Amino acid sequence: MKRSVIRVGRTAYPVYSLNTLVVGSGAAGLNAAVRLHQFGQTDVAVVTDRFGAGTSANSGSDKQTYYKLSLAGDRPDSAFDMARDLFAGGSMHGDIALAEAQGSPEAFFHLVGLGVPFPHDRFGAYVGYKTDHDPRQRATSAGPLTSRLMFRALAAEVRRRKVRVFDRHEVIALLTEGAGAAKRVIGAIALDRTKHRSANLGFVLFNATNVVLATGGPGGMYEHSVYPESQTGSHGLLFETGAVAQNLTESQYGLASVKFRWNVSGTYQQVVPRYISTDADVGDEREFLNDFFPDMGSLATAIFLKGYQWPFDPRKAADGGSSLIDILVYEETVIKGRRVFLDFRRNPAGGGQLKPFEPRLLAPEAYAYLEKSGALQATPIARLLKMNRPAVDLYRSHGIDLAREPLAVAVCAQHNNGGFKGSIWWESNVRGLFPIGEACGTHGVTRPGGSALNAGQVGSVRAAKFIARRRAERPMSVTAFVRATKAQVLAKSGQARAMIGRKDGRALSPESCLAAVRRRMSACGAAVRHPEEVRAEKAAARELWLRARREVRVPSGRDLPKAFKALDLALTHTVYLEAVGEYLDRGGKSRGSYLVPDPAGRKPHPGLGERWAFSLAEPSDFVSGNILEVWLDKNGRVRKRWLPVRPLPAADGWFETVWNDFRKDRIIAEED
Repeated sequence: MKRSVIRVGRTAYPVYSLNTLVVGSGAAGLNAAVRLHQFGQTDVAVVTDRFGAGTSANSGSDKQTYYKLSLAGDRPDSAFDMARDLFAGGSMHGDIALAEAQGSPEAFFHLVGLGVPFPHDRFGAYVGYKTDHDPRQRATSAGPLTSRLMFRALAAEVRRRKVRVFDRHEVIALLTEGAGAAKRVIGAIALDRTKHRSANLGFVLFNATNVVLATGGPGGMYEHSVYPESQTGSHGLLFETGAVAQNLTESQYGLASVKFRWNVSGTYQQVVPRYISTDADVGDEREFLNDFFPDMGSLATAIFLKGYQWPFDPRKAADGGSSLIDILVYEETVIKGRRVFLDFRRNPAGGGQLKPFEPRLLAPEAYAYLEKSGALQATPIARLLKMNRPAVDLYRSHGIDLAREPLAVAVCAQHNNGGFKGSIWWESNVRGLFPIGEACGTHGVTRPGGSALNAGQVGSVRAAKFIARRRAERPMSVTAFVRATKAQVLAKSGQARAMIGRKDGRALSPESCLAAVRRRMSACGAAVRHPEEVRAEKAAARELWLRARREVRVPSGRDLPKAFKALDLALTHTVYLEAVGEYLDRGGKSRGSYLVPDPAGRKPHPGLGERWAFSLAEPSDFVSGNILEVWLDKNGRVRKRWLPVRPLPAADGWFETVWNDFRKDRIIAEED
């Protein structure tokens, strides 16, 4: 990596020239840097807003899951079986599913080799369990903080390999040249947060052959979110380059605590806590689930099943299914304005026709699970301590004692299954730009719990292999870089200067802009999507984005990162709502992790109002056989197209043929 200083206009800027810039410091981004270095491409650096502030290092659950090919037991498994199960989730291309499945063992054992403590038995079998949408017990876990342990192991390897990390650098633009199919990324602009008083406002330029974009999902779009507050995403950067996104309609929502953002899945539900609703002042306490279940056995079993059926799923909402609980929590919190808590101190008390809870009232499968786990104690907290003490300790470390106080929860955004389009080597339609991790939209409608961690590791290693073999050229000369990027740098610098200081009656603060984005997305672009509201709000979203470009103002250069983040999320939510609107206009119904009200549909429970009637998307529907792609054209208009889902590739593993192609370097190849 070479450092230079250039002048653009009257201002001097530092420029770092290198082969690959990795944007983001989560598990996917750090793995890309490590594997690039391992494959011989050492001219690489990581740039990040705040090292360790993303989702990987700050999220988890009762026992955070990593989904992989089954590596234990006597039940047979194969990469094609795993690919079929990933593909069956809907709106996932078959070749991507196969790549994620085939790369699973390599990615998993790389983490094991770095010291991530995934459990194995005395014979070396990495045992598994069943997670949501998983037929094979492929899930494993290193505890509540699996992704944090992955982050720490990968961060240590980055340090050991002496990969340069530009910390406290906020990337605000990607630099490109060319147009259409010939467009390629040639670098990025970042703000050095420590240099905001300098004449160039802290602008740093990167001249790079490749950019690996690993900045996670757009968690900052939602008012009700389990994403870490530091996890906001940077999708707007890619939209501005013309990168094509796919499946933006597909996100995952579920129950999470709100005082400390954390999924309440797994054992938090399997110990059958008491659900209570209160008014805003924590008075008028009610066990609100009682009115919607015929007996305590069915109520308690639905709570238990919510453990590994954690994401909201409209298919599990009717007939007393576990996702009816999500609807009832939403009804209490969003519609009625009340608060909902999980109380681990006492069992569900029942009332009326419902007996007080005792374990033997559970369905046989649920009772057997608790019995086999030795978790038939008298209270939920005692059962939780028996089954998973670290899950209790985790909340205590954040000032919440589950043995002494109830836990406030809501239905929250948790993961974006959609994102940016990539090839089987994770390269976008913009040459040299590789979205990986949650920024890459490989996951489809539903996915097994923990498969996102696998996808991030597999995608990053495949991108690294492709870069090392096919994108290893040096960056352009600094002179050519200045010539190619001068207009882009001047435009972004001018935008930054225009946002500082000037205040008038029309000025829009970043905070006000972000609050409007979050209210809108949580109201109509999250777990419940009313077609009429989406149609109205997508126009309002675009109006906010255009206004933000003109009127966002901050008092000083120190605040520019907030301003650019507001612009990024204003654009992002505009494109997302356009995608949701297009899905609905094509007749799209409830699927995945969201509900689309439909007066012609069925209510999930007779006791709910007509607003909750809905219909499910069917396999024969247009939206089920095609994937929605969206992008921003050069005039700032959202473009859309539907493409058929690519099937799983045929199994063709004749050794002599593959070996011949491998020896002649024909495996890692460009795609049409």
